[in-house]
Amino acid sequence: MSITPTGSILWRDVRYGSTAFVLGVPTIPLLVLLPPLYAETLGIGLTATGIALFAARTLDVFSDPLIGYVSDRLVSERGGRKPLIAGGAILGAVGIYFLLSPPDGVNAWYLGLWAGLLYLGWTLISIPYLAWGASLSSDYQERTRITSIREAFTLLGILAAAAIPAIAAGQGYSERVSLGFIAWGAIGLGVILFPVLLFSVRENRRPKSAILTPATVSETITQNQPFRLLIAGWFLNSLANGIPAVLFILFMKHVLAADDTERGVLTFIYFLAGVIGMPLWLILSSRIGKHRAWCLAMVLACCAFALAPLLGNGDIVAFACICALTGIALGADMALPPAIQADVAEYEYFRSGHEATGTLFAIWSMITKLSFALSVLIAFPMLDALGFDPQLPPHDNNLIALAVIYAVVPIVLKTGAIILLWRYPLTAEKQAVIRQCLEKDTSRNHE
Repeated sequence: MSITPTGSILWRDVRYGSTAFVLGVPTIPLLVLLPPLYAETLGIGLTATGIALFAARTLDVFSDPLIGYVSDRLVSERGGRKPLIAGGAILGAVGIYFLLSPPDGVNAWYLGLWAGLLYLGWTLISIPYLAWGASLSSDYQERTRITSIREAFTLLGILAAAAIPAIAAGQGYSERVSLGFIAWGAIGLGVILFPVLLFSVRENRRPKSAILTPATVSETITQNQPFRLLIAGWFLNSLANGIPAVLFILFMKHVLAADDTERGVLTFIYFLAGVIGMPLWLILSSRIGKHRAWCLAMVLACCAFALAPLLGNGDIVAFACICALTGIALGADMALPPAIQADVAEYEYFRSGHEATGTLFAIWSMITKLSFALSVLIAFPMLDALGFDPQLPPHDNNLIALAVIYAVVPIVLKTGAIILLWRYPLTAEKQAVIRQCLEKDTSRNHE
């Protein structure tokens, strides 16, 4: 089947995906700018910052299964997932304001409280939003297109957030002030884009007989082998992406001696490359399969990371090339795994007859949050233990430890993910058979 959509379908996908722009805006602040702001500028310390963010993420993880379960029941009983998304947007707006506009004298409790509220709002949005996207099409390649559009908007939001610190630095503002600009930008855009999603995009619903019950959740996990493989590979790859993300600013500042403007430009290059690379992975996935294309993207990222420990003071251009290569690989990380997860959700409906999309994406969200929480908890205390101190000058610091944790650890993790996923069983051919069987069952039910 062609992946070229009709005009009306493409416009629906754009209306659905455009909301991801708002979700993309806080990504850089939360992963890249926030940890050094609280640890360094506000003086909380590396370990305390890592523990506070890990605690907020860990508490948030426990809400995921409940929200996923409620999401699946809403789509069958009450007609949709939209109330969860609306409530999450309100909570997220409050959390992002206080988290990105901190007053002087804050402590780890302040960071943990508002990070926890923002994460809860984000969960209320993201789980039903991802499950909604998975239900928009039953075609293997169309799902890749839908997730590509959504994640392209996510990357555009990230790019906008990356541009703000660079522009603010050029105007004489600090990174701390630029975070406040990002918070207000996200809130303002949310006021526009969330109503577009909630009032103009329809949902596909399962019958009430398909509702997942608590007793079948564990069965879904234990008997769905493609899901277990995918989630294990996703965890390793997310951890491999999270560790360099939380060390990105420290690496540029202390190893490369990059100033505020250069750091903003390098960050912008990374995410712009992700947007540019996404159509390439979409085309490649249609020829060799989603999982193989994703594995090749991880190989590319490993090759680029291997060069990072060779860099030193002033190697800005060389690091820009590394940012471009890893950014291109990021496009695959964002577009392809959620599309594979949509196939897994349909396989689960075929296998068990239960609507488990929200629950599967809740587990997906749990693993994502756990990996990023562990990224902070692993990276910052390891730097502390190896003698790295952001207050020391470069010649008195352990920059080798920073470079190794930034680049070598992700290579090891991504290699493990590639080994797990290279022979992934749920291919385009198998998904087409599943879809045909489901269509036959639906036809018989209507007779």
